[in-house]
Amino acid sequence: MALFPAFAGAREAPDNGSSRKELDWLSNPSFCVGTTTSLSQQTEGATALVSEGSSLTRSPPKSEPSDDSDTNEKLKQTSRKKKKEKKKKRKHQHHKKTKRKRGQSSSSGSEPDTDSDKDQSSRSRDSKKESEKANQENAAAAAADIGRCFVWLEDIQALTGETFRTDKKPDPANWEYKSLYRGDIARYKRKGDSCLGINPKKQCISWAGASAEKKRSHKPLERYFTKKNVGLMKVDGVAVSRQTEPPSSEPIAFIPVTGSDDVPPLVTTWLNPLGIYDQSTTQWLQGQGPSEPVSKPLDSQPDREDALLKAKVEEFNRRVRETPRDIQLWMAFVAFQDEVMRSPGLYAIAEAEQEKRKRSLKLILEKKLAILERAIESNPSSVDLQLARLQLCAEFWEPSTLLKEWQKLIFLHPNNTALWQKYLLFCQSQFSTFSVSKIHSLYGKCLSTLSAVKDGSILSHPELPGTEEAMFALFLQQCHFLRQAGHSEKAVSLFQAMVDFTFFKPDSVKDLPTKGQVEFFEPFWDSGEPRAGEKGARGWRAWMQQQERGGWVVISPDDDDDDPEDDDQEIRDKTLPRWQIWLAAERSRDQRHWRPWRPDKTKKQTEEDCEDPERQVLFDDIGQSLIRLSSPELQFQLIAAFLQFLGVPSGFGPPASCLYLAMDENSIFDHGLCDEKPLTSLNLSFSGVSCVGRTDQLGCRRWTRGHNREGEEFVRNIFHLVMPLFSGKERSQLCFSWLQYEMAKVIWCLHTKNKKRLKSQGKNCKKLAKNLLKEPENRNNYCLWKQYAHLEWLLGNTEDARKVFDTALSMAGSKDHGLCELSLLYAELEVELCADLRGAAPARAIHVLTRLTESGPCGPYAEPVLAVHILKARKAYEHALQDCWGESCASDPVALRRLITLAKCFMLFQYLTVGIEPAVRIYEQVSAKLKGPVSPDGPGLEGGALEAVTLMHTSLLRFHTRVSVCPLAPLREALSQALKLYPDNHVLWRSYVQVQSKSHDASKTRRFFDAITRSTKSLEPWLFAIEAEKMRKRLVETVQRVDGREVHATIPETGLTHRIKALFENAIRSDNGSQCPLLWRMYLNFLVSLGNKERSKGVFYKALQNCPWAKVLYMDAVEYFPDETQEVLDLMTEKELRVRLPLEELELLLED
Repeated sequence: MALFPAFAGAREAPDNGSSRKELDWLSNPSFCVGTTTSLSQQTEGATALVSEGSSLTRSPPKSEPSDDSDTNEKLKQTSRKKKKEKKKKRKHQHHKKTKRKRGQSSSSGSEPDTDSDKDQSSRSRDSKKESEKANQENAAAAAADIGRCFVWLEDIQALTGETFRTDKKPDPANWEYKSLYRGDIARYKRKGDSCLGINPKKQCISWAGASAEKKRSHKPLERYFTKKNVGLMKVDGVAVSRQTEPPSSEPIAFIPVTGSDDVPPLVTTWLNPLGIYDQSTTQWLQGQGPSEPVSKPLDSQPDREDALLKAKVEEFNRRVRETPRDIQLWMAFVAFQDEVMRSPGLYAIAEAEQEKRKRSLKLILEKKLAILERAIESNPSSVDLQLARLQLCAEFWEPSTLLKEWQKLIFLHPNNTALWQKYLLFCQSQFSTFSVSKIHSLYGKCLSTLSAVKDGSILSHPELPGTEEAMFALFLQQCHFLRQAGHSEKAVSLFQAMVDFTFFKPDSVKDLPTKGQVEFFEPFWDSGEPRAGEKGARGWRAWMQQQERGGWVVISPDDDDDDPEDDDQEIRDKTLPRWQIWLAAERSRDQRHWRPWRPDKTKKQTEEDCEDPERQVLFDDIGQSLIRLSSPELQFQLIAAFLQFLGVPSGFGPPASCLYLAMDENSIFDHGLCDEKPLTSLNLSFSGVSCVGRTDQLGCRRWTRGHNREGEEFVRNIFHLVMPLFSGKERSQLCFSWLQYEMAKVIWCLHTKNKKRLKSQGKNCKKLAKNLLKEPENRNNYCLWKQYAHLEWLLGNTEDARKVFDTALSMAGSKDHGLCELSLLYAELEVELCADLRGAAPARAIHVLTRLTESGPCGPYAEPVLAVHILKARKAYEHALQDCWGESCASDPVALRRLITLAKCFMLFQYLTVGIEPAVRIYEQVSAKLKGPVSPDGPGLEGGALEAVTLMHTSLLRFHTRVSVCPLAPLREALSQALKLYPDNHVLWRSYVQVQSKSHDASKTRRFFDAITRSTKSLEPWLFAIEAEKMRKRLVETVQRVDGREVHATIPETGLTHRIKALFENAIRSDNGSQCPLLWRMYLNFLVSLGNKERSKGVFYKALQNCPWAKVLYMDAVEYFPDETQEVLDLMTEKELRVRLPLEELELLLED
């Protein structure tokens, strides 16, 4: 349809081309010249006419435009706008004529332009002017349209502000669209989004799509971890060189340019008229090639670094060529490769490689391997080089190939205990080839081979120094491996066999080699006689003597001893999920069935009566692991290790070689009573190693709860069996351990507030203490007196405890270190009893410490000590310290222990009488004396003495900050200095983390942890750094939680989660962290607490790659991933870990 319907018939007429193209629109029948004449006459008589205006109509897509439709336009008040519109409309008309000439029909279905009404008004004004010039022949046709009452607003003489026009014809487009045409709406700027006249509480207006502002592109800020900024961070900065010349005092007119003296003067030539071209550019302009290369001066920082590194490489090459037998030099050369590969492009092939600094790990390993192969060619017998090569090849070779190389190395060096230890650790941590039986037999082969070397049976390899101590460490490592794998019966049997094999060996077999002694021991083991820990055990020697006489006489047992076993109900609630029932039942059996099963001959039991054959331990399981211990110290350490293995705090921890392998529970973070009583808290020294029969979930506080009835009887039988074997200090230490074990159970009852059990346990503990003190050799044992008095104090019997203390002090003869320790504990308990230091309790403490310096016995407290006696006591302490410093403490352990206890008493005395600063000065003097002869890190006795005095110093500072208002800076500084000396002390770490948790600024703590982890290979700094960050995270979450429910992000987390993850990753990459089950358990528990189960599963399987023997990891997986219970148990069965309750048996129990 045409744009003008009246002109549709004229379009088909032939065009002769005679008319002007500019006047083609005059032939349009829809336009009448007469209309303009009539309109002009009406406007002259209507000077005061008020036009009725309305909105301009808009044609819908399919409606025909009408001739009588009005136009509506805003008033043009300036001529500039009129000229602009005329120019625009002429351009529009020219476009329409060009389009019509080309034969393109205008479709009325298209929407009109935005300013179509303005085009009509402009078109009417132009047609009026041109019709007057052409002709007046159409005047009659306009008379028919006089009644339209159209008035041009521009022709009105007197315009008013209310001039408008009315259009009564409706616009059908308004019915079809949701809003008015945007060209019909006046342009305006809206201030704000509100609207006047509405109630904002009940009404609102949506301005969607009405905003005229352009949407600004908000480009997010790039953080430091983006790809672009990470690349920028890797680029080395520009080195800033310091001027060597001193600054001149005279003012200068300009700043001189560095290196301007070296620039040659400008030379102008016909090729270089301005003298700005360098030599190479001038040669290029002349068509000449470059001159001979000139050595570039090393004026830039990267060039200087390259030169230094090249010089070091040349120096290493020269030295290893001159001294190829120097092992340490070769190892240093290998370690130097890391520094070389971190350098900027020393071995770079291209400049792009030098800029990117991308070094492949494989390239570094290949260079190190090449150096080690050269070193091994020069030193084929070096074990250190072979070990370094095997550790390096673990990244290249398959596990089978690596295992063959290890076997070759072990075959060449069967007498090297360090090599055996690394070989066992390698085989133990290979998940693909791991099984409990293989590793157990490998331990037996290792110990039997080393025993043959020690006996001299292997003539080709002599015994190396320290072989016996290393064999004992490997034996303990095997026992902890069996305990962690769930085979507790075998581990306990190994200790039982070693007790008989070491202390009850018949005299007739002592001269035989170890293999022969083991062959004689086998009949005793298979005879069914009671072993160590069982009732009626007499030992191997007595059995041999009785066998020579004709055998044992069987005595019928008493009826009272035939009590049935207290079987705890394994399944208490069958409505729980199956995985929870299995975990509870498995842990219950672990606690009750850790002792090997033996047939009871009085009940006529046989081996077939055992429900679980795995509980029986045969001689083949333990025969190869039996070793000879000839040193008395190692023999006593065997008993102490056995007691510690059973949960008795004997003060013996696993050796350093297997300590982190045995750590599997988080008791190192438990403060116990350390927070409430920093001076007198019991340090039970669990070292993160759980006792036999304990597979508790992570997070349970470690307290000595004791075993069941048969387990407690087993422990008592061990004490009764081994205490007659020792005398003197060793026997006293065993009694102390027994009493401390019972006291630990009392503390557990105090913690759980079980009054009924506390009463019975306290009664049993006091009975044991009195029985031990009744023995003739223990009547003057101040260590036992101290423990008995402390027990009464814990039970709340303060007056009875004071009577025990006074009784022990009154019977004192010489002022030895035992009496000093007794007096120190008495004074510390009195100090902690009172809240402030001005009461009667400090007076009692001062009385005890003052009477310690006097010659007579210490009587009970009667009245406060006079000032004169305090001055005399201070002088006596000073003279006693001087006397101890004059003695040779390094060679006399007794004098050294006396110095320790005397320094502790003097520090507490100074604190009570003068203040904290004099006490700190005493510590400084003592530590300066002890640091002098021997380093505290060394194996000497001074190291342990200084550590004990340091613990006293920090405990005193902690107590002072608890009872008085004082800054924490001295305590933090003391703990920091102490931890630099002893980075593996759990007590110091617990105190440090507790103190630093009160600080809002964690930066200093994090810097300290970072410095310690870099300077030591101990794992404790990593563990406590993780615990400190977890405590801070718990504190933030506690602040954010409302009523213990959801977390409100009111305080930023500051990346604590990512920081803890990074600490875990760095810790497991350390030397001791990858094979530590406790670290993996903590990592898995943390990830599960975040709710990321997929990543938690990945960490679990990664933990199995490094610690496949740890049963607690599998049990944690069952707890965290209940859907994978069947898969985890199948994996345990495949790796031969101990599963005491198979799922099939569980189903039967649930059916019953």
